[in-house]
Amino acid sequence: MKVMAAENNNLSLSKQRLRLWLRMLRASKTIENEVRERLKKTFDVTLPRFDVLAALYRHPEGLTMTALSRDLEVSNGNVTGIVDRLTKDGFVLRVPIANDRRATTVQLTPKGKGEFEIMAEAHESWIDEMMESLNEARIDEMIAVLEQLKNEAGGVE
Repeated sequence: MKVMAAENNNLSLSKQRLRLWLRMLRASKTIENEVRERLKKTFDVTLPRFDVLAALYRHPEGLTMTALSRDLEVSNGNVTGIVDRLTKDGFVLRVPIANDRRATTVQLTPKGKGEFEIMAEAHESWIDEMMESLNEARIDEMIAVLEQLKNEAGGVE
């Protein structure tokens, strides 16, 4: 621990911030890759499909394709292909919007809702397992720091 502190003292604050950012990226990517692999192995589902199901689960009334793309922060084209496959597999359905012949709302089917709930439970247990070394106080502290970073980064030009 003293070696790391001494090492950090030799780095400029901007270099330490860069190092922190790289560590956060690496940690996030490592966890994401593990979740991606487990979803594929356990449920034969990709992470983007899981993300679409999760977004629709949070919005039982359904979402337009544009709202779904915005929620997931991806392009309409990416979402369209995923929704097409989920529709074919019976996980979601497209419901026409009454006053707009071109637009539809995407909703989970009962099958999609049930399957997602099983996946979400497994997902939560995987994350819990990967972060089991963090106690509640540490988690609260990290959430506060990450929230602060997000808010501050949003104002940087």
